Amino acid sequence: MTNATRHARRNTLINGQQRPSPLFGVVKLLVFAVACALVLVPFVAIIATSLAPSAQVTNSGGMVLWPERLDITAYQAILSGGVVTRALGVSGIVTIVGAVLSLTVSSMLAYALTRSALPGRRLITMLLIFSLFFNPGIIPMYLAVQQFGLLDSLAALIVPTCLNAFNVIVLRAFFSNLPTDVLEAAEIDGASEFTMLARIVLPLSKAALAVIGLFYAVGYWNAFFSALLYINDPKLWPLQLVLRSYVTNDNQIGAADLASGILPAQVTLQMAILVVSIVPIVCVYPFLQRHFAKGALTGAVKG
Repeated sequence: MTNATRHARRNTLINGQQRPSPLFGVVKLLVFAVACALVLVPFVAIIATSLAPSAQVTNSGGMVLWPERLDITAYQAILSGGVVTRALGVSGIVTIVGAVLSLTVSSMLAYALTRSALPGRRLITMLLIFSLFFNPGIIPMYLAVQQFGLLDSLAALIVPTCLNAFNVIVLRAFFSNLPTDVLEAAEIDGASEFTMLARIVLPLSKAALAVIGLFYAVGYWNAFFSALLYINDPKLWPLQLVLRSYVTNDNQIGAADLASGILPAQVTLQMAILVVSIVPIVCVYPFLQRHFAKGALTGAVKG
């Protein structure tokens, strides 16, 4: 075997593809490193600024990448009571209640659409698909919420977005591919539709339910526009409206907005609010991660 042959064999992988050149590997590594830096540096700067002493933040002009010492005064201030703590509670309630309610309604509707005995099944499916392409618009939605008396209530943040047609269609596709033998056996044994849904379909669909539940939870946690339209009472503001007021619009956080008498630098408070708005969803993801890849892939393919 000649040296040229050995070199050619080294550059050929088992599956027949050519081995990438060293230059391509270096370029790929640099691109990957730059992409990671573009994503991570803003997060690191936000967390570091929220934990940095006020004097360091002021001297550095507003943002730091490494705090001289850890200072949690900003977190103590925003979590001691006041507008941020109240908004955090509102967002938590809306997220938990909304996600559970949406997942329950979506699962029941998706399962019903898989049953051939349901009258008008095709019409309901067509209406769901129709709603994906034609949005009712802001004014009709506002008038509907107003007519139902939901303005300035937490229900206004949950009910209008309680059912997502795309999620229902994905769940329906997932339920349709479950083993029919098990359902038929349960039906022969006299199980009701609710029993089959609760004891057979849902336990076999944990992956899809975890993904759809996470989608709903993230949507409710990040709900901003619906709160801007339907909520006028500041006591019912979710965290995203507080972010808009004190971070995006750069309003000053005063002593009247917080229960704490200690006021760190405004930038430190703003970054602490940003971290508080991000951390809960980031903490939820690891518990659903083992279901997420399987559920997203299966739901997307079957959808």
